[in-house]
Formats: sequence, structure tokens, C-alpha cells
Amino acid sequence: MDAIMELDEFKSAWQALDRRLELDNRLRLHDLRERTLHKTRGNLRPLYWGQVAQTLFGLIFILLAGLLWMSHPAHASTIVAGVLVHAYGVLTIIGAGVVISVIGKVDHARPVLDIQKQLLRIRTLYIRSGMVAGLPWWFLWIAILQVLAGLGDVDLLAKAPSLVWSGYGIGIAGLLATWWFHRWARRPERGEFGRKMDDSLTGGSLRKALAQLEELKRFEQE
Repeated sequence: MDAIMELDEFKSAWQALDRRLELDNRLRLHDLRERTLHKTRGNLRPLYWGQVAQTLFGLIFILLAGLLWMSHPAHASTIVAGVLVHAYGVLTIIGAGVVISVIGKVDHARPVLDIQKQLLRIRTLYIRSGMVAGLPWWFLWIAILQVLAGLGDVDLLAKAPSLVWSGYGIGIAGLLATWWFHRWARRPERGEFGRKMDDSLTGGSLRKALAQLEELKRFEQE
């Protein structure tokens, strides 16, 4: 009888210890999750402010185009250049605004996998926003020169046609070369190189946030 009672007491003590260990693991996991998500939110701030800076950057070109429209340009080539500069400013702001909007919608209360999916979407939109802001510079520089000349009522195409046409020619060649390199880097046999290139296009703060969430997910699964 005493042996049975001792066995029951042992089982009760073991169950109590098991519950304490389970509670302790839950508390540790909760603490790790809170610390990790706090770091994740902190790592998203530079990305957010980077997009704010891109918005202000785009605004500069809208203002430059606005000055051109206020001067009532008479030359068709100058007007076309002004449209390009204006469109660039608008698209740059839209690209940044979309990224800012998605960052604001990240729900850190959701499961880690869901947060990872949200950050991966931010990553895709961030890369696209960067492409919108960066790739047009292959030819945008010559459009800006035309606009600046147009502010002084000078038709740069008429005054220096070789400069303008060679500038746009270089731009088209540069865009084609970039497109070719993009496809070349993503061929299956260069998978590792393509991943490294994608990482280089992703903001460092966003890479850190994704790495932290991946580590947290592994810990939760253990």
C-alpha cells in the first residue's frame, strides 16, 4: 500500500515538474519572440525612412518639371523631356509609397510564418521600387539636361543633337545590357550567384529582419 502511495506521489511530482518545465519553455519562447520581433520592428525603420527619402527625392523631379511647365516651353523635345522627368518623379514616389504602406501593415502579432510572408512581399516591392528609381537613370540624365536647358528657353536637341541622341542611345544600350545580365544571373547553373545578387538588392536591415525571423521559426519548431 505504501509503495503504491509513493508511486502516486512520484507521478504527481513528476507531472508537476513537467508542467513547470512546459510553462518555463513557453515563457522563454514568449520572451524570445518578443525580443526578436522588437529587433525586427527596429530593422524595418531604416527601410521605412529610406522610402521616405526616396519620396522626397522623387518630389525634386516633380518640382523641376513644374518649373518647366511654368516657363511655358515651346520646343517639342523639351516638353517630351519634361514629361519623362515628371513621370519619373511620380513613379518614384508611388514605388516608395507602396513599400511604406506595406511596412505599416505588418502584423507582428501573427505567427512567424505569416510575418515572414509579409516581409518577403516587402522585399519584392522594395526591389521593384529600387528598380523604378534606379534603372531610368540610364537615360534620365539627358532628359534632365534638356529640362534645365529648357528653363533657359534653349532646345538642347537643336543645339547639341549628337549629345542628346548619343545619350538616349547609351541609355537604351544600358537598359538592354542590364536586362541581359539579369537573365544571365538567374539561369539555373548560376543559382547561387543569382541569390547573392538578390541579397545585394535587398536592404541590409530587411535581410537582418528575415534572418532573425528564420532563427525564431527554427527555435519554435525544435
